[in-house]
Amino acid sequence: MRILHTSDWHVGKVLKGRTRHEEHIRVLGQVVDVARAERPDLVIVAGDLYDTAAPSPDATRVVTRALSALRQTGARVVAIGGNHDNGQALDALRPWADAAGIELRGSVRDKPEDLILKGETEGGEKWQLAALPFLSQRYAIRAVEMYDLTAAEANQTYADHIARLIARLSEGFSEPGVVNLLTAHLTVVGASAGGGEREAHTIMGYAVPPTVFPQNAHYVALGHLHRSQRVIGPGPVRYSGSPLAIDFGEEENVCSVAIVDVGVDKAAQTRDVPITSAKSLRTVRGTIEQLATVNLPDAWLRVFVRETPRVGLREDVQELLPNALEVRIDPDMIPDKSGERMAQRAGRSPRELFGDYLDNKGTAEEGVRELFDELYDEVSSTK
Repeated sequence: MRILHTSDWHVGKVLKGRTRHEEHIRVLGQVVDVARAERPDLVIVAGDLYDTAAPSPDATRVVTRALSALRQTGARVVAIGGNHDNGQALDALRPWADAAGIELRGSVRDKPEDLILKGETEGGEKWQLAALPFLSQRYAIRAVEMYDLTAAEANQTYADHIARLIARLSEGFSEPGVVNLLTAHLTVVGASAGGGEREAHTIMGYAVPPTVFPQNAHYVALGHLHRSQRVIGPGPVRYSGSPLAIDFGEEENVCSVAIVDVGVDKAAQTRDVPITSAKSLRTVRGTIEQLATVNLPDAWLRVFVRETPRVGLREDVQELLPNALEVRIDPDMIPDKSGERMAQRAGRSPRELFGDYLDNKGTAEEGVRELFDELYDEVSSTK
């Protein structure tokens, strides 16, 4: 069977105040074109369909139309919720999704079988997919208890809970003659972050070892990290990456979707199909004279200016480079005065330091110094 694996669309993303609505339409249109050309039996969207838990009507329209268009290629379509998505809101769309022939799983529900999907290709190959939406630590504990697994204990980790849930969902993977698949939205230890993931959900407290995945899974389709990559694990474990660079931390990523050919007796073979419809993100550095030679009209730019700070510098840069979304003074142009400041502070009283602060800020409001003196004396007298 053939699978198209994609994730982390982040529809509704705003980059430094600039909407990317038209880019998302082009990018997802290209993903649909890839599906038409490759004719997959199954499309897996491994979470973060949206960039925010409260997507706009325009963002919702883009996602629903993209899912519908993928379904119209003849493939089964399964999409799960990610950490940026509102899982309950996605579940509220399930009546529409069911009517459209799309399997949408926004959150973990009371019955584990709700997250186990089965199908058969036109060629007669059977498959089953365990679909695990993103779970916060709080909901991971609740899900473990809800599925009547080992009772959650205070010293158990997030990885413990995820391992139990995956083991529960993959109990049927022992059935012969079936391609066993799993999709989840999470961070795996040893994987390389792509640059735009929410830090709170990529730190080690949210990371799980690859050993949580069953050895008899023929393919594990992951979302959350935005860089396309294979993860060393008990079987074929892979992040598809995002089909467009989400922020400037991802400008070196190669945006793509993954095409996977796999069978009961055929090891998963994966290839990346580049997605090139979005504007690239680029960081440029230089003086005003050097920036005047930059020719990147089809890229969003982050600019580090090698000039002394002055009034109107940002406007001058943006006149030269209209696509400059972020303009900063190059850090090399800013002298490090931390040592000098420490020397100036040494041996000085809090009153003197506060007075210097007021002078530097140009604050001369009457009574401020006297009020500080009174508060300082009051605090000092209570020690």
